[in-house]
Amino acid sequence: MKAENEQRTGLLYGFGAYGMWGLVPLFWPLLKPSGAIEILAHRMVWSLAVVGLALLALRRWGWIRELLRQPRKLGLTALAATVISVNWGLYIWAVNNEHVVEASLGYFINPLVSIAIGVLVLGERLRRAQWVAVGLSFLAVLVLAIGYGRPPWISLILAFSFATYGLIKKKLNMGGLESLAAETAVLFLPAFGYVLWLGAQGRSTFASHGVTHSLLLAATGLVTAIPLVFFGMAAIRVPLSTLGLLQYMAPVFQFGLGVLYFHEAMPPERWAGFSLVWAALVILTWDALRTARRSRVRLEVASAVLGTPAREPA
Repeated sequence: MKAENEQRTGLLYGFGAYGMWGLVPLFWPLLKPSGAIEILAHRMVWSLAVVGLALLALRRWGWIRELLRQPRKLGLTALAATVISVNWGLYIWAVNNEHVVEASLGYFINPLVSIAIGVLVLGERLRRAQWVAVGLSFLAVLVLAIGYGRPPWISLILAFSFATYGLIKKKLNMGGLESLAAETAVLFLPAFGYVLWLGAQGRSTFASHGVTHSLLLAATGLVTAIPLVFFGMAAIRVPLSTLGLLQYMAPVFQFGLGVLYFHEAMPPERWAGFSLVWAALVILTWDALRTARRSRVRLEVASAVLGTPAREPA
């Protein structure tokens, strides 16, 4: 009963995290006339403030000394911070320049790009269904490139930057709150310096557009930290296969907002490209569920033979 309650709580946290990530396109336009780089700089500054307070409340500081003693890990943290800042900055720019649908495509194809990186960088071997899914995603990009009259650069950069970020995070093996604190700490000085420079140039919007605008810019820290905290709470309570399914919530919400709320154009060729991506994701999800089910059956058989209780794989 306790395990069921934990899973139910984890699902709620997961829905909360991916729901907030899916609805965040509604937030960034509220920050106009701030530009994407100014919003990104404030996001870095205020995120560090939020996670710093959280770490202070939890008294989790021991990891800092350990991180500083490992130059390679520190370098990977700086690289992760750079990659995610590209991802965040481009996403903010895309939303505020009427490219919500194209941005959502980036997060739809992100799992497929992660698989491709796994093959090219980590030497992983793909199952047949995964090859089919990756092939469909390449065909989708080709169809969308013809439709847009150019490659869908926003989607591709968002997908590859986030997949690269995931690869670096896998090598770092740090907790969500700690890694966010480390990454925002690395970027705090350049971000804060940029905010001060904008103020000195008379181009800052922080103090020149009223208290509400200032509070909204400060809230970027909460908008960044809260979903990550929720995600961390979900990750320790539900299987990774469940989280893998929940991750599609965010781009589905973003796509819906782009079409229904922001009224972005969806000509037939874009529907065709998105349909190919969705078909690839259906195949990928089916293959993942089938593989997880087979693994669970093997585990149960092995446990029955050995006479030990089976534990569901994460």
